Amino acid sequence: METLASNVWTVEDYVAGVLAGDRAILSRAITLLESQSPLHERKAQEVLQRLLPHSGKARRIGITGVPGVGKSTFIEAFGCYLIKQGHALAVLTIDPTSRRSGGSILGDKTRMENLSREERAFIRPSPAGDSMGGVARRTRETMLLCEAAGFDLLLVESVGVGQSEVALRSMVDYFLLLLLPGAGDELQGIKRGIIEMADDILVNKADGENRTRAEQARLDQQASLACLLPATPGWKTEARLCSALTGEGIPEVWLRIEQFYAAMDPKGVIAKRRQQQAADWLDDLIHDGLQRRFDRSQRVRARFPGLREAVLRGETTAVAAAAELLAAFDRNQENTDYDHKN
Repeated sequence: METLASNVWTVEDYVAGVLAGDRAILSRAITLLESQSPLHERKAQEVLQRLLPHSGKARRIGITGVPGVGKSTFIEAFGCYLIKQGHALAVLTIDPTSRRSGGSILGDKTRMENLSREERAFIRPSPAGDSMGGVARRTRETMLLCEAAGFDLLLVESVGVGQSEVALRSMVDYFLLLLLPGAGDELQGIKRGIIEMADDILVNKADGENRTRAEQARLDQQASLACLLPATPGWKTEARLCSALTGEGIPEVWLRIEQFYAAMDPKGVIAKRRQQQAADWLDDLIHDGLQRRFDRSQRVRARFPGLREAVLRGETTAVAAAAELLAAFDRNQENTDYDHKN
């Protein structure tokens, strides 16, 4: 199957390869998902539909934290530990895309050399592009492919702290927030809303001279958590220490995650969360699709520059301009529907 040229790969080739756990074919299938070509998109959705019954069995873990907190180092140390415990691990990392050049770093395999050499580990960096908050548009679909390929654990890392956490929280079961020792929430750019989303908080780099400051940061966070509602009903969020450099605290992180699933799964919390996430995903896709259709509408593109200038000059209100653009979009859609019927 590996000898097939990329332009003649069939849906059956992709499905069989992913189910067989072939990493090269899995990578090709993800690339197919990420393609913006309408032809590729149709084939990708057919592949995904065929693989859907084989997905959903992995534990989905989200990891976030400010730049410099050591997410990549932590994920590598944590991932290598999980591999030794017998797990098959897929790491999905979302790299920031340059607003000027459109390029992205895509350097996670370089930053996770040891983990990338593990046979039961799969690392897939994806450019964030212009998707909301830096979470790649196809991340949810990539997760389904990785589950169908047999990975029982998924780690999804966000770009940093911000709007991306809202999107990341909407696609994982358990959400881990990494913090730095000796820096307050304001210095770290942490907003209370992000802390409220965390199922656990981990103060990383708790080693050497940082140890005392890390413990103080943990105590501060633990005290603040007492005033917040839990991110997951029935689960008590805790603040703990970790050193990805020395490995201290890594086994305890996994123990906490196992306790989370042992407590939440029997109650149906995970299943209910995933159902809600699927419903939210549907809403997001509808909104995204409508936005793209609106942006591509010829009538809208013809009217938008003039109306925008009129708003800037104070000649009309934004409300009136938006109403006119939406009316132009509706007329464009009516004409398109009429052409399709005839």
